[in-house]
Amino acid sequence: MRNVLGDDVIIRIWSVAGLPSDNLSVENGIILFKSRRWPLMIDPQTQANKFIKNMGKGIETGLDVFKPSEGNLLRNLELAIQFGKWVLLENIGEELDPALEPILLQ
Repeated sequence: MRNVLGDDVIIRIWSVAGLPSDNLSVENGIILFKSRRWPLMIDPQTQANKFIKNMGKGIETGLDVFKPSEGNLLRNLELAIQFGKWVLLENIGEELDPALEPILLQ
């Protein structure tokens, strides 16, 4: 996958942002950035979390980080999407609030 879909310059940028340079991590990065829909990252070592936050610092629109326990989650999420920001939902459980479904289906 790295040889076909990967770009060495982009992979180097990912490495600087904190993505481990092993093949599995690079392939996961390729899937993350080439997919058309939002990714679900199971991240027990918080490597992906740190990587996404570092990548979010470098984009013009920014990154907003939310937790499902926040009382105004839906409103903040709506505003972030409206302004084209990256959104990271941290510490989600096995089930999400059904109110998030219309957003996630897009």
